[in-house]
Amino acid sequence: MDKTTTRSTLSEAVFKNVGLSRNESANLVDTVFTEILTSLIKGNDVKISSFGTFIVREKKERIGRNPKTGEEVPITARSVVTFRASNVLKSKVNIKNKISISE
Repeated sequence: MDKTTTRSTLSEAVFKNVGLSRNESANLVDTVFTEILTSLIKGNDVKISSFGTFIVREKKERIGRNPKTGEEVPITARSVVTFRASNVLKSKVNIKNKISISE
C-alpha cells in the first residue's frame, strides 16, 4: 500500500505524540522545515543524527542530449540537493522490508 507522508501527517503525529495543539504542531513542523531550507539555501549541509544528511552539490555546466531528437543541448550549472541515508536508517528500512516480504 503506497502512502505518502505529508506535512499535515507529520503535524498530526506531533499533535498525537507530543501533546501540542494542532496549530502549535503545524508551526513546529513548519519551523523545522524552514530551518532545513534556510541552511540548504546558504549552501550548508544538514545532518540529522540517525536519519541522514542533506548535501548541497554544485553541478558544472555540461552538454546533454534531447532523448527524442538526439539534439545536443547545454545544461546550465546549478546547485542540487542530495540525501544520504544514515546507516541506522538504512538498517531500519531493510529490517522493515524483510518483515514485509516474509508476510
